[in-house]
Amino acid sequence: MKLHIDYHARYCYEEPVSLSPHLVRIFPRRDQFLQVANLKFSSNESADIKFRRDLFDNEIAHCFYPDPIQDLDFYLQAELDITERNPFGFLLAGSALNIPVKYSDLEKEILAPYLRPHEACELPDPLRPAGERPTVETLVNFNSWIYEQLGYERRDEGDPFLPSETLSRGQGSCRDFGVLLAEVLRQNGIATRLASGFLWEGEKEEGKPKVAESAMHAWVESYLPGAGWLAMDPTNGSFTDHSAITTAAGLYHENIAPVSGHYYGKKTIPSHLETKLEVKLIE
Repeated sequence: MKLHIDYHARYCYEEPVSLSPHLVRIFPRRDQFLQVANLKFSSNESADIKFRRDLFDNEIAHCFYPDPIQDLDFYLQAELDITERNPFGFLLAGSALNIPVKYSDLEKEILAPYLRPHEACELPDPLRPAGERPTVETLVNFNSWIYEQLGYERRDEGDPFLPSETLSRGQGSCRDFGVLLAEVLRQNGIATRLASGFLWEGEKEEGKPKVAESAMHAWVESYLPGAGWLAMDPTNGSFTDHSAITTAAGLYHENIAPVSGHYYGKKTIPSHLETKLEVKLIE
């Protein structure tokens, strides 16, 4: 199938500001299931834009702004050729049939940062480590618990909440749920990273909100021997398929944020973010 993506983000300041270089991570990651047929990216006219790969092999745009700017814009248009994919179309190695996964010495060395819990968070009983359990069944249960027990809220700006805060609030945004599920999986001995990107939601049932209707989405990817990096979306309670278009993966939220950067100044300058996103099927 073919998808068209039209994305625009505008950061509006109350007065012109001098900006640090900004890193932009909104470029679909190509693989055998996804090819980019056409892509156009732009920012303000004065921007000097260079492309490179970061530590996590994400393609990023490094944008430098020589002059003060009051409205900072990022535009992306892309056409994608996508092959439909079964999210359960994988075979686990014997070492990954149960959790905690039995990683090899080399895997543990490479995956050490993704295995280390990032908060001493007390988890509810359904999410706690509880001895050896079937891997896929347990992952489905973790993902479903977050989806069913916590309420979704739209929050376009700000860092994700800590897992303990998301649990105590009983609700969160997609990035809050991603950080929470990553912590759950790490505490249960599964190497996990965060991911972000675009989500094609198609025709959802009446009454169900489109969680990525005008903004980007976030989920997690866990490394399982035999399957590789396996993606799960706790906001929708599902294993992700071809409808999730990854643009960045990393250890922390700041590694996957669509845009990173700041302004220089001795005072706080109020600002707000406006986003527009359209992901549609090309017949």
